[in-house]
Amino acid sequence: MLTLKAISKNIDKMNEKIGHFVAWLTLAMVLIQFFVVIFRYVFSIGFIQMQEAIWYLHGIIFMTAAGYTLLKDAHVRVDVFYRDVSNRARAWIDFLGGILYLLPICVLTFYYSFGLVVNSWKVLEGSTESDGIQAIFLYKTVIWVFAALLFLQGLSMVIKAWLYLKGQGTHYDQIQDDEFLSKEYLEELREREQKS
Repeated sequence: MLTLKAISKNIDKMNEKIGHFVAWLTLAMVLIQFFVVIFRYVFSIGFIQMQEAIWYLHGIIFMTAAGYTLLKDAHVRVDVFYRDVSNRARAWIDFLGGILYLLPICVLTFYYSFGLVVNSWKVLEGSTESDGIQAIFLYKTVIWVFAALLFLQGLSMVIKAWLYLKGQGTHYDQIQDDEFLSKEYLEELREREQKS
């Protein structure tokens, strides 16, 4: 079980570092957009490569930060059931959801994008604009990066849930304070946890 904890911890560290790097890409995207607007509307100059760079960065940011977002439990989901159940039930939901849904979706994403990415690499696909960024083949490869990083973080989530269910993990012991829940409701949740 110590090995599983180490695997989960290393995956979390990796996605944490990637998430921090991607945050800087967000700043770069904003700055490029700022210059595009200034050049276009002040000087009437357009740069196709800068405009495409914004599209590239936008896709790269969302695709590579998916694992980090899962690590921080920040993906959009409906918490109708999840927030009112015990920590053990949350662990079961994460475990089964990861095994039955998340991990297979990541594998299918990789499988169904395989031909798309390989064909793009075969012809070194580039922009349809002559002055554009001639690296669409690299951009499409981000689909694989997305599938791999999300798969690994999903695996870490499943490991944490499994260890908690076996009584060897503490991942679910901290109730996350939700800004939309009242203090009274959070107290009620804590009391329910202590009783179960």
